[in-house]
Amino acid sequence: MSAPASIDGWARGIARRAPGWLVNGALWLGAALTLFPLLWMLSVSLMPTAAASNYPPPILPARITLGHYRELFATQHLGRYFLNSLIVASSATLLALVFNGMAGYAFAKLRFRGREGIYRLLLAGLLVPAQVTMIPLFGLLKFMGLVNSYAGAIVPGVASIFGIFLVRQYALSIPDELLDAARLDGAGEWRIFRSVVVPVLAPILVTLGIFVFLATWNDFMWPLIVLSDRDMQTLPVALASLSREHVQDSELMMAGATVTVLPVLLLFLALQRFYLRGIMAGSVKG
Repeated sequence: MSAPASIDGWARGIARRAPGWLVNGALWLGAALTLFPLLWMLSVSLMPTAAASNYPPPILPARITLGHYRELFATQHLGRYFLNSLIVASSATLLALVFNGMAGYAFAKLRFRGREGIYRLLLAGLLVPAQVTMIPLFGLLKFMGLVNSYAGAIVPGVASIFGIFLVRQYALSIPDELLDAARLDGAGEWRIFRSVVVPVLAPILVTLGIFVFLATWNDFMWPLIVLSDRDMQTLPVALASLSREHVQDSELMMAGATVTVLPVLLLFLALQRFYLRGIMAGSVKG
């Protein structure tokens, strides 16, 4: 083969592989830009007091210290706020999986009068901003005596239109023949739901659980409204109060932010396989 032909073939090979290099390079760049603030937050939380105020700001700590984390849990009672967030987020997630799972399956596979009309009305509710419903929701919870209680922070996240929609779209892919075969074997609707439907819905339920847990854990506005007792505050609200009291102590603030972000980040990384499977499968049929 002549030299010009070899160069031409090499150039064509480079041209074919270039799009892959560009895509991978763009993905690595996007990942680096996304991770850098999180890694710098962790780095600052390990720096001594006032070290992050130097100019230019240091990237890595000159000396690693865990003093800010000890202060958060020993004197700022962050352990109490962490437990509050864990109780509220876990309870809301478990109840949301039960109610949204049953409602989504019912709208997808059960026949009852007014099903389509009720479902369309629910979808119309997605157009209403959540902030608009906070005042009437607060009034309803006050009438029920749930203000300034864990239940008041949990109840609004138990059933959501988006959760019902997500489960319904996935449940539509369940073959009717599978459900009919279970009915012919004498299984009741509750037995079918527990033994047949729930295992099939597992990927989308994990996805929904991640959505609900993240939203409840990171929610700031509703716990601020409904929980007036300081000992019942969740992490985002407590962190905002802490930032007002220690506005100059950026290392302490970064330590608090790390404690707030790290649990949900680890949860997402542990369950991302199920999350992606549920998202992809739920979009196939609708």
